[in-house]
Amino acid sequence: MSMSNKRFAMLLLPAVLLSTSVFATAAPTTQPINSIATQQQGFSGPSAGLKTVKSVIDAGMFSDDTPVTLTGHITSSLGDEHYQFTDGTGSITVEIDHDKWFGAQVTPQTKITIQGEIDKEFNHTAIDVNHVRIVG
Repeated sequence: MSMSNKRFAMLLLPAVLLSTSVFATAAPTTQPINSIATQQQGFSGPSAGLKTVKSVIDAGMFSDDTPVTLTGHITSSLGDEHYQFTDGTGSITVEIDHDKWFGAQVTPQTKITIQGEIDKEFNHTAIDVNHVRIVG
């Protein structure tokens, strides 16, 4: 190895060593996926939107996709992810996809809060549920 190659190697070696330590410390830290999935996410607090079955039914024809948060009970299964929901002010059909239950086991005696949007059809109003939460 010539003198200029040795000098180049001596200059290059510290640069390589420094850059590898910079890359090693710049690596992002990650949480295990399990801990992320079990943490409550998003906003928790008062929200705009309709809060009773009666207000949903009375909302009128231009209420499609309006956000709702309702607390009450599922009284029966209507089949194909459709259920009858009541909150004491009225009764309405709710659609809860299997992945929206998040492992909850619910009976007609279980008080729940559902969040979703109004699904307004020509002759039918329902709630498309995004989240189901059991109330203490």
